[in-house]
Amino acid sequence: MAGYRKLGKPTDARMAMLRQQTTDLLNYGQLTTTVTRAKEIAPLAEKMITLAKQNDLAAYRQALSFLTKEEVAKKLFDQVGPKYADRNGGYTRIVRSGFRKGDGAETAIVELI
Repeated sequence: MAGYRKLGKPTDARMAMLRQQTTDLLNYGQLTTTVTRAKEIAPLAEKMITLAKQNDLAAYRQALSFLTKEEVAKKLFDQVGPKYADRNGGYTRIVRSGFRKGDGAETAIVELI
């Protein structure tokens, strides 16, 4: 079945995790997580950057409603959005980085290009 991945969590827990990881990715520029989570986070981060490129109050409020920290939204609109002003998509990269020691899950680094 096409669409999103459930990641073994109920909807509210899954959305809270994805919101937090997207916020952290935009704040720090890169994030290490599992491959399946990375594939879910990347499109969400790209949508936030697209909102930042619009640079109006409605887009800012929409980003604030998704991100968990207001200072990350400010950084997104002040620094990240203008950085990608002349780029049409493809703001993130997923690089596979091996396997986690504890459970053998495949890990990846999601980074802003």
